[in-house]
Amino acid sequence: MPAMTEPKLISGNANKPLATAIARRMSMHRGMSVNLVDARVERFNDQEIFVEVYENVRGEDMYIIQSTSNPANDNLMELLIMTDALRRSSADRITAVIPYFGYARQDRRAKARTPISAKLVANLLTEAGVDRILTLDLHAAQIQGFFDIPVDNLYASPVFALDILHHFKGQLADVMVVSPDVGGVARARELAKRIEAPLAIVDKRREKAGEVAGMTVIGDVTGKKCIIVDDMCDTAGTLCKAAEVLLENGATEVHAYITHGVMSGPAVERVTNSVMKSLVITDSIEPTEAVKAAPNIRIVPTAPMFAQAILNTWSGTSVSSLFETDTLVPIYEGMYSAN
Repeated sequence: MPAMTEPKLISGNANKPLATAIARRMSMHRGMSVNLVDARVERFNDQEIFVEVYENVRGEDMYIIQSTSNPANDNLMELLIMTDALRRSSADRITAVIPYFGYARQDRRAKARTPISAKLVANLLTEAGVDRILTLDLHAAQIQGFFDIPVDNLYASPVFALDILHHFKGQLADVMVVSPDVGGVARARELAKRIEAPLAIVDKRREKAGEVAGMTVIGDVTGKKCIIVDDMCDTAGTLCKAAEVLLENGATEVHAYITHGVMSGPAVERVTNSVMKSLVITDSIEPTEAVKAAPNIRIVPTAPMFAQAILNTWSGTSVSSLFETDTLVPIYEGMYSAN
C-alpha cells in the first residue's frame, strides 16, 4: 500500500555531496522539491557528537544517508545518534542508507580470539532503532544475514556494465573481466555475464596481512583489454601489482572498476603512477581532492540508483528491479548514449 507521507532525507557529515545529489534526483522524479531535513550534526569540544533535528519528523518515513567510511568510528556514531534522535522524535520508519558499509571486512573469525565486527555493527544499528538497511556492494553478501531487519543490497555491476558498454563500444570482443582474487570470482563473473566477456583470475598468495608474496594469472589474457573488478580499493597495492602481472602475461591494457574507493595512504599516488589506464570508482565514499585530480581515476555517480531505490522502498515497489542493467538505462539517461 503506497505511503501517505513523502519520504524525508537527512544526512550526516560522511558524504554530503551524495546526499544532496540524491535529494536533487528525487526532486526530478517526484516533480516537486525534495530537500534534506534541516538538522545539525556537530561535535562538542571533546569530540562527542551532538545531533539536533529542526523539523517535525513525527510519523514520517525517514532515510538517513550516511556512509561509515573514514573516519569510520565517527561516521558510525553519527549514524547511531541520528537514528536515536529520529526514534525519540517519533519517526514512523527509519531506513539507514549506507552507500559504503564499514567494518564489512570483519565478517568471520579467520583466527582465534578475533571479533566479528560486522555482526556487532549490525546489532548496534538494530538496537539504535533502524528499521531497514539500504546499502551498496557489501563486502560479503552473507552480512545481510547478520541483521534481523530487511537489508537491500544494491549492486554496482549493472552501472559498471553500462559504463563499459559505452566506453568500450566496438572493442568488446577484446575485453576480459578479471577477478583480483579467488574470493571475488562471483562478483567478476556477474559483470562478465552482463557484458558477455570471458573471465580470468589473479590468484594471490600472502605471507602476512597486507603483503602479497606472489601472483599467478589463471586464464589466457594475451591480447586482451583486462578489466579488474572488485568491491573496494584501500591502499591500491594489490590492485596495481595485479595490473603489472596482467601486462606481463600479455594483456594489452588494464582498467579497473571498483565500487568503493577507500583510497587510503599512498593509494592515489600508486594508481597515478601505475600501468593501469583507468580506475573507475563510485561516489559511495566522498572522493578527496587528490582523487578528483588524478588523471586516470574516474567517478561514476550512484545518486540516480539510490534515489530510485529510496522511492521504490517508500512506495512499496521492487528494489531488486534495479539489479537489471535495462532498468538503469532510463535512470542514467544522458550519461550513456544508446549502443
